[in-house]
Amino acid sequence: MFKNITLFSLQTFSTTGGIQKMTRTLSHALNSICTTNNWNFKLASLYDNNSDLMPQYIPKENFEGFNKRRIPFMLKMGFSRQKQDVIILSHINLALVGLLIRLIHPKTKIWLIAHGIEVWRPLSFHKRQLLKQCDKVICVSAFTKTQMYNWHKTDPAKCIVLNNALDPFMKIPDKFQKPAYLLDRYGLTDSGPVIFTLTRLASTELYKGHDRVIHAVADLKHKFPGVKYVLAGKYDHEEGIRVKQLIADIGVTNQVILTGFIKEDELSDHFLMADVFVLPSKKEGFGIVFIEALACGLPVICGNADGSIDAIRNGELGTAINADNETELIDCIDNLLSEPLKLTKRKHLKDTCLKYFNEQSYISTLQKLLTDA
Repeated sequence: MFKNITLFSLQTFSTTGGIQKMTRTLSHALNSICTTNNWNFKLASLYDNNSDLMPQYIPKENFEGFNKRRIPFMLKMGFSRQKQDVIILSHINLALVGLLIRLIHPKTKIWLIAHGIEVWRPLSFHKRQLLKQCDKVICVSAFTKTQMYNWHKTDPAKCIVLNNALDPFMKIPDKFQKPAYLLDRYGLTDSGPVIFTLTRLASTELYKGHDRVIHAVADLKHKFPGVKYVLAGKYDHEEGIRVKQLIADIGVTNQVILTGFIKEDELSDHFLMADVFVLPSKKEGFGIVFIEALACGLPVICGNADGSIDAIRNGELGTAINADNETELIDCIDNLLSEPLKLTKRKHLKDTCLKYFNEQSYISTLQKLLTDA
């Protein structure tokens, strides 16, 4: 049976974050499914320009960027004469688009992707209406599915858990040597243990837990004199001032390295450079960065009260801690750093992660959902 499928996105290619990465992978998977089945696929992005497209994900004829032009975006998508079988909204902030399509094309199936904090809260009237009227809510983690019911009493039968998958174009390492150019860039040694965090550092998102890791390093430096904490990610002005002051106040200037933004083509090498990845966040919808670290054979420590649990397979692939318990965080890092990270462990983490979070499994689940629709 022929199908027309459209994915609506706020932003996909013009910036990099967890939701953007997820949407790229989703678009690539949907395009692959539609190509195989001779269906039509279209990605429409509100904030991207046409020139922002990364053509390895989808061909240019399947993409339209609206460059923040909200009215043309709404009108063209809502009043399109082409029959749409399934509309997928990548974010709850596209609720008005979904409601308009539902009004004009009542037989079109409306699916919503539910990530994390954007739906773990009270919602406006039109967003609540979308939740009532959409046909499926694709939750990126079991935790988010639970939150959909706790916050909004969303029918569990319409909520499907589909964990995020690894970006199909991520560079997966074959070997696990620490990259010499990064050791040189950051003044590291092969023997000194390296703790690594990659996250957006925003003054409005203090739940990420990087400040607690900084405090932990102040304790750990006495047992591990050569320890370094590489804290990576773009930071806003206010958070940059706060973090730098914290580093100075607790005396870890020689241990903590702020890198700022990391280019995508250096991401895997940064995971290879480290001995443990730590992000004791309390509000991750899933945490794509965890599976990226694991795919590079890097042990992971995460929080135990959000969607991170799905990314580590309930403890099979990593360690979840109480993010508010500093002693537990210190002890967990200590235990991992005290035991040398062996090649066999790195390979096991990589292979197991790829077993669960590969794109082909993701495509198979999506294919079944779309076929049933």
